[in-house]
Amino acid sequence: MKFTQFLKTKGAIASIFMGIFYAVAMLGIFLPGYTAIPGNIDQLPIALVNEDAGEYGSVIADQLKESLPFEEIKTDLSNKNALEQLEKNEVTLVIHIPENFSANMQNGEVSSSIDFTVNEVGATVVSSSMTSIVTEINNQLSAQFSQQTAKGVLMNFNVPEDQAAAMAETIETSYVGNVVTINDIPDGMHNNMLPMFLTMAGYVGAMIAAMQLVASFKESRGKASKTRLFVYVQLTALMIAVLAALAAMGITYLVNEPSGDLFLGLFGQQVLNYMVAFNFTAMFIFLVGEGGMILNIPVLLVQTIANGATITRDMMYGPYEWVSYISPMYYSVQAYCANMYGGISPTPYVWGMIAVGLGAMLINMLLVAFVHKPVPIEKTSISETKEVVNNTEITA
Repeated sequence: MKFTQFLKTKGAIASIFMGIFYAVAMLGIFLPGYTAIPGNIDQLPIALVNEDAGEYGSVIADQLKESLPFEEIKTDLSNKNALEQLEKNEVTLVIHIPENFSANMQNGEVSSSIDFTVNEVGATVVSSSMTSIVTEINNQLSAQFSQQTAKGVLMNFNVPEDQAAAMAETIETSYVGNVVTINDIPDGMHNNMLPMFLTMAGYVGAMIAAMQLVASFKESRGKASKTRLFVYVQLTALMIAVLAALAAMGITYLVNEPSGDLFLGLFGQQVLNYMVAFNFTAMFIFLVGEGGMILNIPVLLVQTIANGATITRDMMYGPYEWVSYISPMYYSVQAYCANMYGGISPTPYVWGMIAVGLGAMLINMLLVAFVHKPVPIEKTSISETKEVVNNTEITA
């Protein structure tokens, strides 16, 4: 066989096609998707709460509204409501000017502070971006108030030395930015990325299983009814889901060491994640056969951006945001974040996964019923029947 003949084989052609297709799909999806960082940072909603009735509070609030790079700044929330929305990631930063801020600044008796609260549980880009922005704000405000305080000091040249030293200290400590983080994630990138890694492990495994089990479904046609074979496929997937989840939990507890109280919740979600991903990816295989993997790959790549682990929905471009609403990976990542690190219930995200999974399973049932033509069930031959009877008699 010549090399040119080998290149014409089905395996070689498929490999060449997939190599080119994967490169185009991955770069064509990832590169445009990640241009949202930091381009769409202004799409993130924040809350600005001013409880100070004095002059400084209103001036700072006005300055922040003009200078902050955000299109949506909520100013009609109480501090309590703002923090509740931050907990749910409905806002990404809460700036709180306390009621005694102006009084403290004017008296110079204690350091005056503005609270900047960030939720670490969420998209990694958001928490890091908010921290950088808060640092810049604090530097500007510190310089601004130091200048204002220094101006007041310079108006009193003829002061005793000890008072001058005290006033100089006031210049340095007139403003202190108070950065608060809620739902701290343990140190280490492996902790930060665990929700996405668990989700990806289940999803990719389920996608490969979908291709193989649907192939077994087709090969077994004629040996049992379509309904029975479909049930067998689902039961096999469930068995794999349990085994894969046990393996995933073993690695997770060995490396990340999460709380033992979370085991059943994490294990149950991993099983659910697998089953939902299995039915979601099986849709394309039931529809067009092995070629469905060509559709599954770009769908997987889109979800790696649309799952919310790196950027939030507010920052996503339209197509990625739309996918997030039907993405098993989005609901899985958010549920893991809430379960392991957050202060909110993962229940809404779990129900989101269940809804996507049931919808995908219903579509698969319709595909099996109407797309796959009935095949006559093979009858057992007489010799096979006699053999079964004889074996039964011997056993008896």
